Amino acid sequence: MRAFWVLFKKELMSLFLMPVAYVLGFVFLLVQGYTFWILVAALNNPGVQVEQSVMQLFFGGTFFFWILVILLASVITMRLFAEEKKSGTFDLLMSAPVRLIELVLAKYLAPLFFYGMLWLPTLCFVLVLDHSVSLDWGPVVTGYLGVFLLGALFHAVGLFASSLTQNQIISAVLCFGLCLLLFSLSFLEFFVIKPEWSAFFNSVNMMGHMDDFGKGILDSQIITYYLSLTALFLFFSLKVLKFQSQ
Repeated sequence: MRAFWVLFKKELMSLFLMPVAYVLGFVFLLVQGYTFWILVAALNNPGVQVEQSVMQLFFGGTFFFWILVILLASVITMRLFAEEKKSGTFDLLMSAPVRLIELVLAKYLAPLFFYGMLWLPTLCFVLVLDHSVSLDWGPVVTGYLGVFLLGALFHAVGLFASSLTQNQIISAVLCFGLCLLLFSLSFLEFFVIKPEWSAFFNSVNMMGHMDDFGKGILDSQIITYYLSLTALFLFFSLKVLKFQSQ
C-alpha cells in the first residue's frame, strides 16, 4: 500500500507541474462559466420555453459539456504510460518492487483526482444560483455524482489508450474516439425498431443518464453500468501491461 501512495503522489505532482494542465483547467472553467451564464440568461427570458432546470442543462444538457469532459480525459491521461515508454522508463517501472494493480490504480486515480478538483470551483456557480433562487440541492449532489462516474469511465478509457502506445497524441486521439463512440450509443435508440434493442440502447444512453442525475434520480442500474465499464477498461489495461512486461 505504501508503494501505491508513493506512485499516486508522484503522478499527482507531475500533473500539477504540467503547464498544459493549467491551460486546460483555465479553458474548462472559462467555458463552464460562460455556459452557466448563457443557461441562466436563457431560462430567465420569458420567451424561452424550456422544461429543464439550469442544473439539468448544466450537467450534460449542452454540447460543451460532453466535448469538455471527453477532451479533459483524453489530455489528462495521454501521458500516463505513453510518456514512460517514450522516455525509456517503462521497463524500469515494470520491474520495480510494486504490484501491477497498485501501479495501475495510482496511474488512474491521480488524474481522476485532478479531474475532480477541476470541477470543484464550479460549486461557485451553484452557490450564486442558490443565493438568487431556492435551490434543491438533491439534484445538484446527484448531478456531481453523475459527472464523477462519467469522468471515472472516460479516464479508465484514457488509461487503456495510453497503455497501448508510446505516442501521447495517438493516445489522446484513441481515447477521444473511444469515448465519443460510447457517447454515440445515446443516439442509436432512435434508429432501432425492435423493443428489446430500444430498451438496450436506452440503458446505455449517457445523455439520458445525465438527465436523470440532473433531476435527482439515482438508479442503481446506471451506477452499476458506469462502475462495470470502468472496471472493464482498468482490467484491459492490466492485461495489456502484463503482456508488455513479459
